[in-house]
Amino acid sequence: LLRRLRPTVRRRSLTPEPFLGLIAANRQDQLVTRYETYDDLLAYCELSANPVGRLVLAVTGTSTPERIRLSDAICTALQIVEHLQDVAEDLGRDRIYLPAADMKRFHVQEADLAVKTAGASVRALVAYEAQRARELLNEGAPLVGSVHGRLKLLLAGFVAGGRAALRAISAAEHDVLPGPPKPGKLQLLREVGVTLRGEG
Repeated sequence: LLRRLRPTVRRRSLTPEPFLGLIAANRQDQLVTRYETYDDLLAYCELSANPVGRLVLAVTGTSTPERIRLSDAICTALQIVEHLQDVAEDLGRDRIYLPAADMKRFHVQEADLAVKTAGASVRALVAYEAQRARELLNEGAPLVGSVHGRLKLLLAGFVAGGRAALRAISAAEHDVLPGPPKPGKLQLLREVGVTLRGEG
């Protein structure tokens, strides 16, 4: 697989950093199953999510420092949204991506995540983390308007997917424990339109 990547790496002058970040994230996944603070979680997203956006920009020849900053915000947000959708599944694999400091603040114990329906404290915690993700998505959304063509559509799809997932979580009253709340296709298409128009 790495040999097949070599022509693209050379042609696009890709740097090793994004690849090394993804490898480091994989290694971290094998050792770390809890995150103490939100900053700790952001540091993990810096390795596990942000390199993907940076590679997309590099491969398409659209990297600038500002676009990288916006892309990082989007990728981190999408990672957090995925963690919120998968709280129950992650717990089943002995992983918790809700920061321990936030769990303490909202009086949430690990046992509260192991039930079939979330209580008020868990819902309040999920709503809090969802708002953080929403703010990051909004911060990064101007990236969509800074590019053109297929890349614009691709990035709009990513942002819209995150927004639609957050709306689904909200519609489920932030109860993510029965399973990941999923947006419908119509909601996703609406979010794509809003994102392309720069209204989000």
